[in-house]
Amino acid sequence: MGFEVGSTSYSKDPENNHSSFQIDTGGEEINDNPIEEVRLTVPITDDPTLPALTFRTWVLGLFSCILLAFINRFFGFRQNPLSVSSVAAQIAVTPIGRLMASTLPTKQIIIPFTNWSFSMNPGPFNLKEHVLITIFASCGASGVYATRIITIVKAFYKREMNPVAAILLALTTQLLGYGWAGLFRKYLVDSPYMWWPSNLVQVSLFRTLHENDVRIKGGLTRLQFFLMVIGTSFAYYVIPGYLFPSIGCLSILCWLWKKSIFMQQMGSGLHGLGIGAVSLDWNTVISFLGSPLSTPSSAIMNIMAGFFLVAYFVVPAAYYSNSYEAKRFPFISTKTFDYSGHQYNISRVMNENTFTLDDGSYDSYGKLYLSIFFAFAYGLSFATLSAMISHVALFHGKSIWRMWTQTTSGISGEFSDVHSRLMKKNYAQVPQWWYHILLAVTFGLALLACEGFSKQLQLPWWGLLMACGISAFFTLPIGIINATTNIQPGLNVITELIIGYIYPGRPLANVTFKTYGYISMAQALWLLQDFKLGHYMKIPPRSMFIVQLVGTIVASLVYFGTTWWLLSTVENMCDASLLPEGSPWTCPDEEVFYNASIIWGVIGPGKMFTNRGNYPQLNWFFLIGFLAPFPGWLLSRKYPEIKLFKLINTPVIISATMMMPPARSINYLTWGAVGIFFNYYVYRAYKGWWAKYNYILSAGLEAGIAFMGILLYFSLQNKDIFGIQWWGLQQDDYCPLAKCPTMAGVQVQGCPVFR
Repeated sequence: MGFEVGSTSYSKDPENNHSSFQIDTGGEEINDNPIEEVRLTVPITDDPTLPALTFRTWVLGLFSCILLAFINRFFGFRQNPLSVSSVAAQIAVTPIGRLMASTLPTKQIIIPFTNWSFSMNPGPFNLKEHVLITIFASCGASGVYATRIITIVKAFYKREMNPVAAILLALTTQLLGYGWAGLFRKYLVDSPYMWWPSNLVQVSLFRTLHENDVRIKGGLTRLQFFLMVIGTSFAYYVIPGYLFPSIGCLSILCWLWKKSIFMQQMGSGLHGLGIGAVSLDWNTVISFLGSPLSTPSSAIMNIMAGFFLVAYFVVPAAYYSNSYEAKRFPFISTKTFDYSGHQYNISRVMNENTFTLDDGSYDSYGKLYLSIFFAFAYGLSFATLSAMISHVALFHGKSIWRMWTQTTSGISGEFSDVHSRLMKKNYAQVPQWWYHILLAVTFGLALLACEGFSKQLQLPWWGLLMACGISAFFTLPIGIINATTNIQPGLNVITELIIGYIYPGRPLANVTFKTYGYISMAQALWLLQDFKLGHYMKIPPRSMFIVQLVGTIVASLVYFGTTWWLLSTVENMCDASLLPEGSPWTCPDEEVFYNASIIWGVIGPGKMFTNRGNYPQLNWFFLIGFLAPFPGWLLSRKYPEIKLFKLINTPVIISATMMMPPARSINYLTWGAVGIFFNYYVYRAYKGWWAKYNYILSAGLEAGIAFMGILLYFSLQNKDIFGIQWWGLQQDDYCPLAKCPTMAGVQVQGCPVFR
């Protein structure tokens, strides 16, 4: 997806009343945006007189932020995590904002000892207030990755942690990336080619809630359609969410071949390849990959191509040829194993006093093994990193350089559109010194968290500096991929690898380095993505910055408090073997995080990915990934008329299965099927319907699940009422043999022994 410029014209869109879009390298202005989805969705008008950062914004925004932060952390520990996005708050605050506008007094209130004043009711509840409230909510919905560190320390390693160190860790990991995000605003926000597809869901919903939409004969307005979808989704989710959770994955082959390990490995949607598996739960579709309705069809096809290549060819070939002793272990598993095929007993190799690896105990116990899918997930992570660098350099290098030269020379040229011109004309940008001060303060607090409190986090000052450098370096290339495909490759594995080699045997140092190195970059991109939403909706950038800063601080504190409370009150939290039947507190993401801390932190890559370990060949994936984008680039250069070659995104293909595990085959298969149907077939065959309803459909389905999930918990599950005891209550697909090893002589409870 390179930046293509030249003489181009597009016809006027009658539904949105957009002007035609024109590019002329001779200097003619662009009247709209070069991306068709943006032209179909985003209005090209602005009213700079509308108030934005009002009393209503603060009250409703902070409430939404706190509520979503609590709910998402609370439900994030579940077997099928329920993530309530800011869309739910975006909908819920609409009638409340209008009620406040009709009832609150309009009198000006003077702040004592200042010349400042404000009104609790500056006029009708408007679009710009609504956008800022939604940004507040998105801070609460986005997650705080550092709470996983707190969870594995207390629930998995069974150790204590200083709460002040934990709070500082949560705050600084969320804020550090904001410090350098301003450097990349010109490239990732102002450029019309960086269009951030997921923002269009919210833009479409904002227009539905604030614009008058005329109902055509035999059709529905956007609002009517939205209310119909959210009501249906709300009512239906009581079935998969409470009465019949098993319909989240129906693995048909397992029912037909109850005694065949091979067929269950092929057919299980949760523990195998998912051939023939289906799901009747929308939450299964969106749990790990997000809404397919907001992902471009080209990105969906790249992801599904990568999924089929890895899951149906590479991994089965490696497993059935017994590469890396693969048959000793399950086909797909997040756990770590010893040579006997049983779960690796980490307590046998840990020094309890120093919380570091005991080399003598490790040598006597033996090497650590992974399931073949988990092992290849790490190899593909290596390939993704190097492929990302070469792909961005080949496909976007010249355009980045042109943007840089135009930025430094003050010329807008081909990288300006109507939205950029309106923002530049009407609003002051955020000064760079705001970012610099935030970076300095946050880094100081991060240094205190790492070096203070008896060095509980194990990470020295130089490790923190290195993590920041890695994160800042990759913000731009990953941002380009994220802004054009809705896919964000992570830095979690490469950061684990680096600190694991340099500072092995220290699990908390490893996960802390990973969190600073990965999440700082992710947070920088989250800030820029929200800036792009504000760019589309014409929100003052300084108001956006203030809202995101305050919202992130508040959300971090709520996430920490909720995590600490649950770990202190829920008995046997995250231990599925000891939890009561039907209990949702299985912590799938945290289990992956814990096992990664063992692989990279306790054992270390030196004992895993060198000749001292079992997986040294996976290092070749770095070279494979670096070379992989070249064929597609060469083909696109030689045959520029063939659009297919330009749509091949090698880093996305390679990283397609990065969410597996904890994501399962059923998540990918249902996500891909729904996404291709709506964003390829419907988009081309019924473009008018797609433009009007597609993003509304996504928002309504998601919001209905969120509201019913909350209702079910607080009315029933909070009282330990988990539903009628029957086979459909299990969050499983009844493919027990899919988790069995197939190596002769390996004995695992519940599995047949091959002779």
